[in-house]
This record gives sequence, structure tokens and C-alpha cells, in this order.
Amino acid sequence: MPSSASIPNEGASLHFMISALRAVVEMLLYCLVAQWLLGLLCGGQKTQNLIYQLFALVNRPWRKCLAMLLRRQENSLLVSIAGFVVLFTLWIGLAIFRNKL
Repeated sequence: MPSSASIPNEGASLHFMISALRAVVEMLLYCLVAQWLLGLLCGGQKTQNLIYQLFALVNRPWRKCLAMLLRRQENSLLVSIAGFVVLFTLWIGLAIFRNKL
């Protein structure tokens, strides 16, 4: 088994992976906030809006997982708030971890 000193750029690779994961989490946060704002602007016609549907498509997988964990419906307000808190906490945690490397 090679030692960690013999692997070139191991720290840079880990730094890149954390930065990439943080970028994905940030994109999910932007999509969640944008979907919420667009839902406010469109009102009752939000289900007919194509951009709203695109944001809903991006947010659907992780919202389903969170809804299963919380035992709630996917469109629940609690799932949206909990999702924002989880994603924001993960985003901050990844930033702190990246800076400690």
C-alpha cells in the first residue's frame, strides 16, 4: 500500500472534490430559492410555467428523499424549509472543511 506522501496532488484532488460538491449543493440551493420565488410570482398558475417545472424537476429527487425521512408529502412546506436548512448547513460545512485543508 503506497504511503500518502507518494501520491501526487492528493490534497489538491480532495480540495477539488469538495469544491465540486459544494458547487452542486450551491446550485441546488439556487434552484430551491428560484422555484420558491417563481411560485410566489406565478401564483396559482405555477404548474403551467415551464421554468417552474424545470426547477421542480431539479429539486424533485432530493425533496423525495427528504420527504421520506420526514414522513411528509413531497410538496409540504416543512420539506422545503428542512431542505433549505440541510442544504445551507451542508454548503457551510463544506466551505469550512475545504478551508481547513
